[in-house]
Amino acid sequence: MSVMYTVSRGAAASRCLKKVLQANVMKRNCSSEASKQNFKTLKITRPADYVVQVELNRPDKRNAMNTDFWRDMRACFTELASDGDCRAVVLSGAGRIFTAGLDLTDNKDLKLDMLASPDIDYARKAVQLRKEIKLLQDSFNVIENCPKPVIAAVHNACVGGGIDMICACDIRYCSSDAWFSIKEVDIGITADLGTLQRLPKQIGNDSLARELAFTARKMYADEAKEIGLVSRIFSDREKLVEGAIELAKTIASKSPVAVQGSKISMNYSRDHSVQEGLEHIMTWNQGMVQSEDVMKSIMASMNKEKATFSKL
Repeated sequence: MSVMYTVSRGAAASRCLKKVLQANVMKRNCSSEASKQNFKTLKITRPADYVVQVELNRPDKRNAMNTDFWRDMRACFTELASDGDCRAVVLSGAGRIFTAGLDLTDNKDLKLDMLASPDIDYARKAVQLRKEIKLLQDSFNVIENCPKPVIAAVHNACVGGGIDMICACDIRYCSSDAWFSIKEVDIGITADLGTLQRLPKQIGNDSLARELAFTARKMYADEAKEIGLVSRIFSDREKLVEGAIELAKTIASKSPVAVQGSKISMNYSRDHSVQEGLEHIMTWNQGMVQSEDVMKSIMASMNKEKATFSKL
């Protein structure tokens, strides 16, 4: 009787394990399919193992940000955040320029008709507008909140909302013809999607950040590198994208546990005190240093080999 019970239990365990394995395969397939979905304003490619290139894909409209763009960005980076086949992202632009910023001719999210209506109460307009601004902010917050490092590859013009977008990225490269403009004051509004909050911390120069925000003047590639907005300049768009992909490949070759933990810790520490940051990473690492990636990295280093890491 006990032998029969043992065999039965073993068979049940085997069936259970088989179901778990099938579920994991289905989950991986679903993740892969999700990352291949078609977006109206973005082109998604995988130029190397664990590297995803997200390309702004409205070249005939100078990659201006319309209603579909905001939805695509939220959906795309939400999916990439949980995609085990993605460890680094390159964000680039198709066509002549990186982005002209907000598309005022095709942006239902701005609720311009509602704002112009004299029949709607100011308070109710404000409440509705606040909801819409939050959705637009989330369209770039997803870049910052995505645990995978995101590299912005900027060529030619990066205007208005483009600055908000690249400030939410982890690393910024540009081509020698790149220029940047916080354009919002020229259309009578205050930048509200992240530039004013992130840029002063990134360049470490509050005076210059205010100058750029107050005047909307153009800042060219050499000045952008000098102040630390970008870390490298390439001669043209082709070499820029190649350089960004090479960097993404290097990042993707490292332990995803270590890389993603680094991004999460650095984002947290930026907005907290040193002591709070230390407490955060201590809590994080008390679990994460138990990862198999630690031993794999040590053994690979000792044997002068390249470590291969499991999907996270």
